[in-house]
Amino acid sequence: MDSYALLIAATLNAGTILALAALGLLINEKAGVVNLGAEGIMLCAALAGFVTVVHTGSDWLGFAAGMAAGALMAAVLGVLVIWLNTNQYAAGLALSLFGGGFSAFAGIKYVQEKLPERPHFSIPVLGDIPVLGPALFRQHPLVYVAIALAVFLVWFLWRSRLGLVLRSVGESPESAHALGYRVRWIRFAAVVAGGSLCGLAGAYLIVVYTPLWVEGMVAGRGWIALALTTFATWRPARVLLGAYLFGGVTMLQFHLQGVGVEVATQFLAMLPYIATIAVLALISRNPAWIRANMPASLGRPFYPGS
Repeated sequence: MDSYALLIAATLNAGTILALAALGLLINEKAGVVNLGAEGIMLCAALAGFVTVVHTGSDWLGFAAGMAAGALMAAVLGVLVIWLNTNQYAAGLALSLFGGGFSAFAGIKYVQEKLPERPHFSIPVLGDIPVLGPALFRQHPLVYVAIALAVFLVWFLWRSRLGLVLRSVGESPESAHALGYRVRWIRFAAVVAGGSLCGLAGAYLIVVYTPLWVEGMVAGRGWIALALTTFATWRPARVLLGAYLFGGVTMLQFHLQGVGVEVATQFLAMLPYIATIAVLALISRNPAWIRANMPASLGRPFYPGS
């Protein structure tokens, strides 16, 4: 039973990275902007968080540095695609490639660095419950922040005035502009907010999940987070569930190895990516369903004078 509690705990830990990044990308896409630069943003944010913790010893400053790096890179993307009207897909891919190259170059001297001893967290009383305590109540605070963020976004997007404005900008920016809303600034704010969450995901990856720096350590999680938004049909609660699903698939490989299952390690390592491809293939069989849930102006530039 203890092994299953550890599997659940590891699933929550791994899924939090995907949840934070995917919720950030969801905010971007609800405003009508596609951010294909998530992988590069997470890499640079991870490096920024790692360097900050190495030099200050503060995890929370590391998270702040990761969010700042993510927001800065997203702001650059926002200027390119919102004001200069560059192609969103090309600009996002360029940002992803830049982030991968820059983080590899700037992180060379930090490959051998180690972070201070990692703290352990436990909710009083609840953390001592057999099985459930180790599985659910001994997580890093950001695990619970990710869950609370998903709940908040459900309320924000469908119950608050600002959320309705954000959705209107993603559905029909021309109509929102005609009503007097500053479409470009709203999209820019959404892109920066989403980028900061991707940055937080990158910082969480390196400060909590794998506390060391290795080139390319995000290992495709940015792309999985991007796929999650489609998998979840742009719904925050489904994003959260999908993140834990993919986190569970990721950790299953280690669990199977731990219990002695005779499966090639290369196949087990492929599981998260096979699951991503399979899910997207199943969803793409019903394009009408995707169109019904996808923001109508996703990926389309907006020209205020038109």
